[in-house]
Amino acid sequence: MAEKNKPDLKIVQAGEPDDGRKARSQRSRAQIVDALFALVESGDMDPSAARVAEEAGVGLRTVFRHFEDMDGLYREMAERLEAEILPVVMTPWTTETWRERVIELIERRAKIYERIMPLKVASSLRRFASPQLGYAYRRFLVMERAGLKGILPASVAEDEILLGALELLTGFHAWRRLRQDQELSAHQAKEVLIHSASKLLKDIDGPA
Repeated sequence: MAEKNKPDLKIVQAGEPDDGRKARSQRSRAQIVDALFALVESGDMDPSAARVAEEAGVGLRTVFRHFEDMDGLYREMAERLEAEILPVVMTPWTTETWRERVIELIERRAKIYERIMPLKVASSLRRFASPQLGYAYRRFLVMERAGLKGILPASVAEDEILLGALELLTGFHAWRRLRQDQELSAHQAKEVLIHSASKLLKDIDGPA
């Protein structure tokens, strides 16, 4: 009978407030995502779960306790990036005409693309084997197009040839090609895109 009334020593000694456990779990999860960021930014485009665990200073089991698989970890990385760049995307325009805003869009996206380039490339490498990452890739393209069309007059936005040309110049893939394949500096890449867009805009008839 005395044994039944004995306090649960495990709970008394090892007990921890729920808030404390939750905070510790959140820190551990953040460490794992930080590790993926660090590895990709250092040039490891496809780090293994074991490498991420080592970089984060946690066990491999901890990684998979927080993330079902590596795709889940990449999705978390994408969500963090989106939250980081959203304030830049939502910043009010400082220019008045749509032509000026196309140039401002390029300048604004240059900052965003430079930040996300290694992480975007790493995610793209996995998108063919991951339906969810494939969806995220297509969603990014839709957001790019919507952001561009939002500043264009209807006569330009409805012209698929002009829209395609502007979309090419203002999209991530042009930035990646200039920075990685042509090995231009970020400043040079931005100037190439602004120069090209300015030439194209001069030839477009329509409202100023």
